[in-house]
Amino acid sequence: MKKDGLLASLLDFVFPRFCPACGARLRIDEEAVCLHCNILLPRTNHWHTPSENSMEQLFRGRVKVEKAAAFFRYKSKTDNAGIVYDFKYHHRPQLALKMGVMMAEEMKGHGFFDGIDCIVPVPLSLKRRMKRGYNQSEMLARGAGKVTGLPVLPWVVIRKRFDGSQTHLSKWERDSNVKGVFELRDADSIAGKHVLVVDDVITTGATVASCAGELLRARDCRVSVLSLGFASKRE
Repeated sequence: MKKDGLLASLLDFVFPRFCPACGARLRIDEEAVCLHCNILLPRTNHWHTPSENSMEQLFRGRVKVEKAAAFFRYKSKTDNAGIVYDFKYHHRPQLALKMGVMMAEEMKGHGFFDGIDCIVPVPLSLKRRMKRGYNQSEMLARGAGKVTGLPVLPWVVIRKRFDGSQTHLSKWERDSNVKGVFELRDADSIAGKHVLVVDDVITTGATVASCAGELLRARDCRVSVLSLGFASKRE
């Protein structure tokens, strides 16, 4: 066994890793989730039709989006929800990074990132970021950036406030709740560019639509959207 392999085996023995979806112990060659859960992950396949799918339709009449895709269908209280819960609430930023890598590797071969110039994660409020210690959407974006080579620009837009959970709000209430929440801080960095906005889970699309609308204030900017999970009931 090679030295690196021996070290990896030793670290895995001393610090075992577990699948955030099913709880099974991960093998050395399993990065984010176990092979079984990876196979069962309910993929949306949005990247096959990025300009015409159920997530892209969420933004029609709200904000101009070139293309949109989510990696898997998210449903609370299921195994796949455990992945998101783990990196948001159990201080596992590296899991978000690895999931970003995982989804980008699968989508890249289908041309989803073609024409994209840079990635902008949906920002957290300063208070929320300080409490969590990181922005999970930024970690997902950085994972995608590692695969695609696209620059990640987290400073371009900021979130001025956090108005609480939107879980129990209607689509229209969510739109109202995030109106004016974001502020474009560096329009020059994205002028004339095609920006990919990255979020962790999209339900009604209100937060991303608000963020994208702010980014579109930059001269000749175009926007596309990528999220790890898609919680909408639209098919």
